[in-house]
Amino acid sequence: MRLQTALLAALSQPWSVPAFTATSRHARHPLSRPGSTSLSMSESSDTVTLGIFGGGTVGGGIVEILANKASYFQQLTGKSIEVKKICVRDASKPRDFEVPEGCSIVTSYDDILTDDSIDLAVEVMGGTTDAKDVVFGALKNGKSVVTANKALIAKDLPEIEALLTSLEDDTQFRYEAAVCGGIPIIRSMQSDFVGDEIKKMSGIINGCTNFMLTAMDRDKKSYDEALSEASALGYAEADPTLDVGGFDARSKLKILMRLAYGIDVDEDEISCRGITELTKIDFEYAKTLGGTIKLLGVAEMSSAGHVSAYVSPCYVTDTDPLSSVNGATNAIEVGSDNLLSSIYIGQGAGRYPTANSCINDIVALAKGDKTPLPFNPSSDVSFANNYESVFFLRLNYRDQVGITRQVGEICEKHGVSIHSILQNAMANTQENAFAIVTEKVEYAAILKVMADIEALNWCKGKPFYMPVLRDDWQS
Repeated sequence: MRLQTALLAALSQPWSVPAFTATSRHARHPLSRPGSTSLSMSESSDTVTLGIFGGGTVGGGIVEILANKASYFQQLTGKSIEVKKICVRDASKPRDFEVPEGCSIVTSYDDILTDDSIDLAVEVMGGTTDAKDVVFGALKNGKSVVTANKALIAKDLPEIEALLTSLEDDTQFRYEAAVCGGIPIIRSMQSDFVGDEIKKMSGIINGCTNFMLTAMDRDKKSYDEALSEASALGYAEADPTLDVGGFDARSKLKILMRLAYGIDVDEDEISCRGITELTKIDFEYAKTLGGTIKLLGVAEMSSAGHVSAYVSPCYVTDTDPLSSVNGATNAIEVGSDNLLSSIYIGQGAGRYPTANSCINDIVALAKGDKTPLPFNPSSDVSFANNYESVFFLRLNYRDQVGITRQVGEICEKHGVSIHSILQNAMANTQENAFAIVTEKVEYAAILKVMADIEALNWCKGKPFYMPVLRDDWQS
């Protein structure tokens, strides 16, 4: 029986758990900061002042929630939370939110970074260049930081951790909104699995691609049609490569791997394949098998004690809890020794879901919540750039004698056992394709099989492959 934990962040119920800091005031962790024990935000002050970098979608949502729930937050924290400055590119641009009384719209980062009256810097501007300067500058100036920037954290996690360890104050760093928007997965990984051992994480962690795959499967739309609709609804960026290429999901997976297993892996070491190679034929075969296709980020601890990970389209059965997660919704399943299966489902992006996670961090800091390490303790667990899975292969072909024999010989050559072969009738002979489901095999062996098959004269285009999420996919 699965233990399913469906967690939806609610605006009226802010979470309050230990905040991310580099040291406790009275006790020091071996990796925590030396020196001063002074607090960035005065414990005696009745006001917490914010400087927000970014006055767009998420920044505006933060301002609105703070205004709408000011009285509640005052009761909850015993302090008034005030936005003193908002830094934007163009101060003359109209805003879609009401600027708080006494709040200045500024264009220079230093207007916030060098203002000693500002306790907390909120970074929702995005990017990894200026945003890095802002985050590092704020921390060095004794300001706690709340950020939604997954790309920055994934790229510079070791450097952020080193800076936090070196600082001689109680500056804190929180980033709940950086992974899966409104789902409180960071906080849960910090507090809910400390007595547990995480064995596997499988997640739909990019809303744009999940929306597209839902449209391709349920609504029978082509890839181009699904992308066009996602763009029109604001789920995809002007350049959607980060989404459809799987890179956005990979950044999030890297952060989750550090929290779950204590390892910091170069993003380029994580196998990453997006949804650009998927066709309607793949969904037809998935339906024949009794399931569908989802873009997943997966990380798993092997019996040998090393961690493997990948981002890829995956076949999931219709009975799988992730198969029914549709549209722009995100979901993460965490498999562990004690809790067995915990599933977190919610909105992974958007103005209010992302702003809500930022607000939860802000309120937690205003309450004085702390934790000694922002990314959980590191470990000596090794990473293996390989993994084992059942695989689905789709091969487009020019009809000729001996195709299945050649495929069987290539699979035998690389130690790949074939479970079954499927071939649906195709109305268009230009789309002739058959599918193979393998037994459980190493990813490295599948790459060799794909390369050898692609070199055959009957093979049309690049063969497609994807993992099957679970070994018991037939049960």
